[in-house]
Amino acid sequence: MIVAIVIMVVFAVLVYAFLRQPQFGKLSSGKRLETIRKSPNYKNGAFQNLNHTPSLTEGASFFSVMKEFIFNKNEAKKPQGMLPSVKTDLFHLNPAEDTLVWFGHSSYFMQVDGRKILVDPVFSGSASPISFTTKAFEGSDRYTAQDMPEIDYLFISHDHWDHLDYKTIMELKPKIKTIICGLGTGAHFEHWGFDTGKIIEKDWNESFQLEEGFQVHTVPARHFSGRGLTRNKALWLSYVLQTPKSRLFIGGDSGYGSHFAKIGKQFGPFDLAILENGQYDKSWKYIHMMPEEVFQAAKDLNAKKLFPVHSSKFVLANHNWNEPLIKISALIEGTGMFLMTPKIGEKTYLKGNLEFPKWWEFPNEILTE
Repeated sequence: MIVAIVIMVVFAVLVYAFLRQPQFGKLSSGKRLETIRKSPNYKNGAFQNLNHTPSLTEGASFFSVMKEFIFNKNEAKKPQGMLPSVKTDLFHLNPAEDTLVWFGHSSYFMQVDGRKILVDPVFSGSASPISFTTKAFEGSDRYTAQDMPEIDYLFISHDHWDHLDYKTIMELKPKIKTIICGLGTGAHFEHWGFDTGKIIEKDWNESFQLEEGFQVHTVPARHFSGRGLTRNKALWLSYVLQTPKSRLFIGGDSGYGSHFAKIGKQFGPFDLAILENGQYDKSWKYIHMMPEEVFQAAKDLNAKKLFPVHSSKFVLANHNWNEPLIKISALIEGTGMFLMTPKIGEKTYLKGNLEFPKWWEFPNEILTE
């Protein structure tokens, strides 16, 4: 009995010490916590979704999900070879061009009306606090913080590890001019030594101007947050970005819900909607959209173009690595909506309707280029 108690105490101390590492960030306190408690979206000590949103679908349990994830021997969850990708020089882009470069999963760079924007960057090669787990696919991790120019606006959708990466953020720190995030997420940035004057931290349904011609509206998503043992202490959200010439929907992780139609009615039509399409499963359908729901959300938003993200870099679900792109491209074909599916690192343009090859269907020998 004494030995068992000692082991439990030692284990508890080790876990406590591990969770105290800086990459876990910090929970809100003081004036920030006072502001959070006044939010209409914060109840019973945590942020809440607009609709009832269980983490797991009815009939699923934590143990059934973990069993399926651990013992699922589907080798197609990872590509059998190196993904095709390219390296774009982001330092010498034509400032007159509106461009987008995807880094895999939910990380991407945009140059819009002369401003440089970065969303949810993860360049560390892992989407986990333990660096040797949840590793990036071979060929998907071409970029580093050193490849980034100065960033006018960094948008963070929520504080999960696959969207807010400590190592990446710290390496980008000297290059970031302004951070836009949800309530509570600013506590992480302050803990990491960022100037509070650079942080714009908002609730859902707020509007503000970044500069003349650049306006942001924060809108709801259907998800959750947390970097440690506590959940929903920081807000998850999406953004409507109005620039002098474009209207963009910067979507964070979200299950499907009526909020998309409301956003479309209030702010649409959108020149481009960026929506998560990947890491879904029937067992957690309320917090991540299935491909059919992604297409419906794009229609609800009244989007002219759809750029699907949240795939092709990490294994966070049981589906084949390329299934999200196969399904969404089949759903949209012939509908009149334009689908943007660039390779990782490929420079593409926000204007015009370029055709993209289905690089995710290439045979393995081509995937090794």
